[in-house]
Amino acid sequence: MTAARLARRWRIYVLEARYQFLMVLREPAFAIPTLLFPLIFYLFFGVLMGAGSFSAAAPTYMLATYSVFGVMGPSLFGFGAGLAIERDSGVLLLKRTTPMPAAAYLLAKVAMAIAFGAVVVLGIFLLGAYGAGVMLYRWQWFALAGVIPFCALGLAVGAWSRGRAAVAITNLVFLPMAMLSGLWIPITIFPAALRDVANVLPAYHQAQLALKIIAMDGGQTTLLHVSVLGVQSLAFLAVAAFGFRRAGTGAVSIRPGGMS
Repeated sequence: MTAARLARRWRIYVLEARYQFLMVLREPAFAIPTLLFPLIFYLFFGVLMGAGSFSAAAPTYMLATYSVFGVMGPSLFGFGAGLAIERDSGVLLLKRTTPMPAAAYLLAKVAMAIAFGAVVVLGIFLLGAYGAGVMLYRWQWFALAGVIPFCALGLAVGAWSRGRAAVAITNLVFLPMAMLSGLWIPITIFPAALRDVANVLPAYHQAQLALKIIAMDGGQTTLLHVSVLGVQSLAFLAVAAFGFRRAGTGAVSIRPGGMS
């Protein structure tokens, strides 16, 4: 591939990412709750109530788990509800008629999730630093974010949901998983049965990776968490691919000429 063709292809990827980001910003019903809810929750539970909660280190612990919570939102809703709505409205069909690579569409949504997640994580870290005296090294800020497993899960939800139902279905996945994974309160105070449930949820393993960075995790190995997240991501992608084939959209297949 020549340098000129590479430059044109790169421009397509950049433009699609830019348009995805602008489209989300023009939907305040998505952008405002996605950005503000994790900050409000952390301000209330982590900063205002954190000092008198289960531990003096609660603000630091909750900073890690609420950062994962903040990353989950744009990943799940951007892919789950966003993709289903775009498919039902015909936007996805229109994109398939263009030579744009399918990877550009998917990577643009990943970039949008990363951008929104980064803003949320930054806001939570600032609240923790200035509101609760939490001190972390800069490299820890970026290590707390992980969007790929949740993007894959959102893709699976979007592949099987209709546009009108996608938001409700995504909420039914998002909120119970956040609670059962220990993102709001530590799973150590859960009954044994709920702790077993947490071990199969991707948000739990992502949260444990975040907590491991600050030495507040449950003691399981990094390899275990990464392996579970990797296997679950592949499983979600397989479910999504089957859903698209069943619907006859083929939205995630990639060929050199564009989307198919």
